[in-house]
Amino acid sequence: MKYELKIVDRQVGRNGDLFAVSIGEMKTIEERYPYLRILVSIVEQAHPEWNQAPTKDSQIALLVFHMSRGSLDKDEVAEIVRLRDEERGYTPPPELKNEQ
Repeated sequence: MKYELKIVDRQVGRNGDLFAVSIGEMKTIEERYPYLRILVSIVEQAHPEWNQAPTKDSQIALLVFHMSRGSLDKDEVAEIVRLRDEERGYTPPPELKNEQ
């Protein structure tokens, strides 16, 4: 099997890239939401070093944006990362909360 484009992130892999592209083809936010949560989970598992990063949401959002070849909105993905962290009880330091 031959692919025209290179893998964006080797830790996430080609399946992650293909998954991001297919999510980007979905029309509504409601339709994309559960799949974006799964993709964010995959990225978090591939990059555990980002879990403590103060800019984790923007890092993951930028990676997913590139993986989807620009078809997914960075703000939408960053919001999902923040929601997942809040559900798990992770909160950013107070100085970062004011910036968002």
